[in-house]
Amino acid sequence: MSAAQQFDYVIVGAGSSGAVLANRLSEEPGVSVCLIEAGPRDRSPLIRVPLGVMLLAKDRRHNWLFSSSPQAGLGGRQVSIPRGKVLGGSSAINGMIYIRGHRADYDGWAALGCEGWDYDSVLPYFKRSEANTDPDKDDAVHGRDGPLSVTYVQTPSSVDRDFIEAAGQLQMRPCADFNTPEPEGVGIYQVTQKGGKRHSTAEAFLKPIRARQSLHIETGVEVLRVEIEEGRATAVLARRPDGTPVRIAARAEVILSAGAIGSPDILLRSGIGPAGEIAGWGGTPVHDLPGVGRNLQDHVDCMVICRARSTAPYGLSLRALPARALDALNWVTRNRGMFASNMVEAGGFVRSSPAEDRPDIQFHIIPGLKSHRGRLVEWGHGVSLHTCVLRPDSRGSVTRTAPDGAPVIDLGLLREDSDLERLARGVSLAREILRQGPMARHGLTEVVPGDAVNSGEGLRNYIRQQARTVYHPVGTCAMGVTGEAVVDPRLRVRGLRGLRVVDASVMPRIVSGNTNAPAIMVAEKAADMIRADRLHAAE
Repeated sequence: MSAAQQFDYVIVGAGSSGAVLANRLSEEPGVSVCLIEAGPRDRSPLIRVPLGVMLLAKDRRHNWLFSSSPQAGLGGRQVSIPRGKVLGGSSAINGMIYIRGHRADYDGWAALGCEGWDYDSVLPYFKRSEANTDPDKDDAVHGRDGPLSVTYVQTPSSVDRDFIEAAGQLQMRPCADFNTPEPEGVGIYQVTQKGGKRHSTAEAFLKPIRARQSLHIETGVEVLRVEIEEGRATAVLARRPDGTPVRIAARAEVILSAGAIGSPDILLRSGIGPAGEIAGWGGTPVHDLPGVGRNLQDHVDCMVICRARSTAPYGLSLRALPARALDALNWVTRNRGMFASNMVEAGGFVRSSPAEDRPDIQFHIIPGLKSHRGRLVEWGHGVSLHTCVLRPDSRGSVTRTAPDGAPVIDLGLLREDSDLERLARGVSLAREILRQGPMARHGLTEVVPGDAVNSGEGLRNYIRQQARTVYHPVGTCAMGVTGEAVVDPRLRVRGLRGLRVVDASVMPRIVSGNTNAPAIMVAEKAADMIRADRLHAAE
């Protein structure tokens, strides 16, 4: 085996966490890092152009395009689970919203035994990554000099302000900064963009250091399993697209950053997980760890869709053709306009009931007509309002039925009735917002659920028929100190040496908001812990 096939650190997955980790670890003098990505480099214009998000959700070249198992809570439906398969991972195909969550999320992790993961401890790591462009943001909670550009969509839709005004008429207060410790209210979201273009972790953390000699990036290499010798991770076994096998050895650590689906699946294929189940589908148990693949959590989401007589919302119509032509010109000349939109420019965090001690619902408004029939676009104009449950009680899993093939992904959506009831209250609030004057003046007609669906069982049936994931899976390699934990609070796989997991799968509980920024924070903190452990081992 040549020296080029051995590195100090081998990182599997170049996404929201892996790209960050590769940058930070390769800063160390004398340390070599290999970053492995199953997908291609991030050269597609669809990734750079924010509006490309509409196509990336179904783009097989840059997307794993997983599918769930039949969901009992959704009447047996299967739902699509897009995950990034490209440099930058899901940060290269997501909606670009930059949200950290609520203070209580992280304090809750610490209360579960994850020392050092409380809000005050993780805040510096959020700030380390961030380069916030808004001068009005509080420097006590925001970073200015990090690699990741956090800003506002340059030319947001006028519908966003109408949404905020309409919510205000229902006593939902405005929120000027969703990344304060305890965000609540409605407003405009900040996004990971730079100069009107997407700013993924590949663009922010990898592109500036491509020439760094200590970092080797492999794309188009799919990791099959981790090699374990005498209780220690020694290498990863992988293959290239033509089937050529690859073995890449790690002198110090193998680090899985393949996400909440990929990381537990690699562990299972490596024989690490529930030993009885692994043997049952024909695998070879190597290390019995019952929590692998369990504790899957995701934000369950449902939409209200309305057509509009107004052409103020984005859309396709004869009357809007001049505006769309101007949008194209605006993008080509200034990187502004509709093509610079992430299509979820505004929203907010609200309480579905006065009994809630903090917001339990998140809104994402699309200033355009989303298809309720699975089409890419619908002819005409309208608005679409997403409602999701922030802290679901339902749990799912990532498992296998054979050594090869895709994993079995049970999102567990609406498994618990409490999630259905909370989502029903949230959807009812969404409908009320769209009926207020500032939104009603667009001449809205509700397409779904439709006027025939009022409340009660009819609304619940609609939700079961239409709800899906909002693409925030976490928790399948949860950190903690109990028997169900997969990694300890330093993100080391329990009972093995030289193996860590660093991505959203380590979150013991889902955060109250979009998960990209927290996944970046996890990697920033992990880099410090890995460096500290390396120094300690050398003493």
